[in-house]
Amino acid sequence: MAAVPQDILDRIRSLERQVRELTGRSQMRPALDKILHGDITIGEGGQLFAETPSGQRTFIVGQTPQGDWGVGIGREDGTAAFTVGDDNLEDAQMFRMWSRDRDAPDRVLIMDDANSDRFLGRPWIPFPMYPTANSAMESTTSFQFAWIGRMPAQNAVAVLDFSSIASAGGQVRINYVPPTGDAQTLATWTLPANTWVSKTFTQPLHKAERGDHVLFQIEHRNSASSGAIETRMFNAYTRNTFTTGEAPDMPTRTATAAAAPAAFEADLATTTTTESPVEPGLRRVDE
Repeated sequence: MAAVPQDILDRIRSLERQVRELTGRSQMRPALDKILHGDITIGEGGQLFAETPSGQRTFIVGQTPQGDWGVGIGREDGTAAFTVGDDNLEDAQMFRMWSRDRDAPDRVLIMDDANSDRFLGRPWIPFPMYPTANSAMESTTSFQFAWIGRMPAQNAVAVLDFSSIASAGGQVRINYVPPTGDAQTLATWTLPANTWVSKTFTQPLHKAERGDHVLFQIEHRNSASSGAIETRMFNAYTRNTFTTGEAPDMPTRTATAAAAPAAFEADLATTTTTESPVEPGLRRVDE
């Protein structure tokens, strides 16, 4: 049969039928709100956000406008809860857990150290210092241990705050013993008679890995055999670094210790340390 040209009404009915078919098929497809297979890559800049209806960002991943790559998890009110990456130190990649107190000027609860990769930054850890029988003594003119403390290093910097007094004058010195056992005197000073002298020492834990035992010793002596001397400890703790200059010197590492662990179990194995050979009260710097 010869083809008969369709009139305009036939063409309209055909178009309507095709539109209905397309509309029906579109409703049969799954909604485009799931990724069932494959990966999504955000590269060469840019960020992915999840926002509340009010516009508060609860999840961020990608490159920040400051150039840092990181991840951020926020609360519904827009405050930070957990972040990896630091806009102020682009190469540090700190992790930080934030307090819910929005009015506090410093809200970080837990973090690593921006200036010393191997140490905990916060929380700050008390450093136990223990008095000896000679923390208050008479007559002795040779250096004797007054206070001794030894613990596994957690934060990068130790802070010790104490005072001494001597009836006839005397001397005090403080020693630091790293895990290598090489004791070093940090300072020695003289006490005038009957005058309290307070000292605060801030000491990076040089040559220590996190978990290695470090030792502090406070020694004192009388200037005269007729005198009496006493040293009192008020505060001792470790904290994060405040500047790059406070970062402790690196210890000597073997190839095994320097290698990145391949699994969580391997990481636990590399952080296990042995006791330092230096025992409290047995190691003294030369007088």
